[in-house]
Amino acid sequence: MRGKPTSAKTILFLCIACFLAGTLFTGQMWTSPSSNHESAVLLARHDVNHKRKVIEGESGDVMEEVTKAHQAIKSLDKAISTLGMELTASKTSQITGGQPLKQHAASNHSIQKAFVVIGINTAFSSKRRRDSIRETWLPKGNKLKELEKEKGIVVRFMIGHSTTKGSILDKSIDEEDAEHKDFLRLDHVEGYHELSSKTRLFFSTVTSLWDADFYVKVDDDIHVNLGMLASTLAKYRSRPRVYIGCMKSGPVLYQKGVKYHEAEYWKFGEEGNKYFRHATGQLYAISRDLADYISINWPILHRYANEDVSLGAWLLGLEVEHIDERSMCCGTPPDCEWKAKAGNVCVASYDWKCSGICKSVERMKDIHKACGEGDGAVWNVQI
Repeated sequence: MRGKPTSAKTILFLCIACFLAGTLFTGQMWTSPSSNHESAVLLARHDVNHKRKVIEGESGDVMEEVTKAHQAIKSLDKAISTLGMELTASKTSQITGGQPLKQHAASNHSIQKAFVVIGINTAFSSKRRRDSIRETWLPKGNKLKELEKEKGIVVRFMIGHSTTKGSILDKSIDEEDAEHKDFLRLDHVEGYHELSSKTRLFFSTVTSLWDADFYVKVDDDIHVNLGMLASTLAKYRSRPRVYIGCMKSGPVLYQKGVKYHEAEYWKFGEEGNKYFRHATGQLYAISRDLADYISINWPILHRYANEDVSLGAWLLGLEVEHIDERSMCCGTPPDCEWKAKAGNVCVASYDWKCSGICKSVERMKDIHKACGEGDGAVWNVQI
């Protein structure tokens, strides 16, 4: 090949032009490793922050769902317990060849909804005790009806009949009930040694008349703060099979002739032994499912000499939560008075030595003044 030789300047110029063109091209297409690393870190941080915001935003919702699930489980447990009681009722009806007592009692009545039904155990000779309660911690007349309607708190003096129905004793209760309308009449022959039967019949009767969360038995010689009682029971509303009271374990009295003598003392072991833990008889509460159990199985529930022991025995072999509520264990002033001033208002007050308030008719007003929660308390309680 022949031609003019290329000059050195031209070759140098072409080399420089190629170098510059290559540098410009690679600068646009190439990213350094350090830049890649920084970009990855930024992307990772953005992803973490985004996930953290999502988790923090949803944590409140998660806890709310957990709480709802927990409440649903408790409600399901109560429903299962109720169904179990109804199944037992059907079996008991077949075994005994008739209807359970609660069905018989409810045949002529519609069942009303309530939060708690309170039965005050009383006797024919206890009119002055009843009047002392009406003048202190129990609302009267229209106020008693309003309490049922607004708060679902039903209170009745519970009493049976004399050995001769229609006697002067029965007529006196008829007259008193016509005036105050605060009695629950039981198909039961009154007698001190029949308290276990009366208690059993009380639960069978009230479950046929009221569909309540709790059923309470109270003696007519103790002081009760109804608002405090309602708020205390409300704490256990979602729990199934609860037995609430001032739990004790007293001695089994085997000596004949003494008060509270236990004729079947030998069942509790050697002489000098104590009873199993149970709620003292002045005041106790049981949930609906346990009241149903008593109502359904009443023909085969054994009765001991003392009604509080009988109730404890009926529930001892069941899956029951025993709640030792110390606000139901208060003494009369100064005990309940000091506790009230400290902000720990008692549910119930009584004297242990008298199994109630000693001379309750004469002292009830003073105790109410010293230990009462105030007339408006029961109306303000949140149930």
